[in-house]
Amino acid sequence: MTREAEWRAGRDEQAVLLVAGLTDLAVSAVGSALGTVRGLLRRSDAAGLAAEAENELVARGRLVLDRYAAAPPAHLEVLARHALTRRAARDV
Repeated sequence: MTREAEWRAGRDEQAVLLVAGLTDLAVSAVGSALGTVRGLLRRSDAAGLAAEAENELVARGRLVLDRYAAAPPAHLEVLARHALTRRAARDV
């Protein structure tokens, strides 16, 4: 086997091992999340927890929309306000 072929084989093997490791990590994370969900569903106050979670998500949604959806003031409007302020200060 040539040096280049050995290098490619090593890189291929490394890629396969990396993908296998990532897959195992994802499966264990999903399993852990499912266990947590099962534990929450067994609680007697699950309905209350779900209602609180919904209220919190709605509040977060409002904050996000207020932060990103609010349009900045129009540039000409800002300039007009500055001009009025300067004119009023000059007249005093």
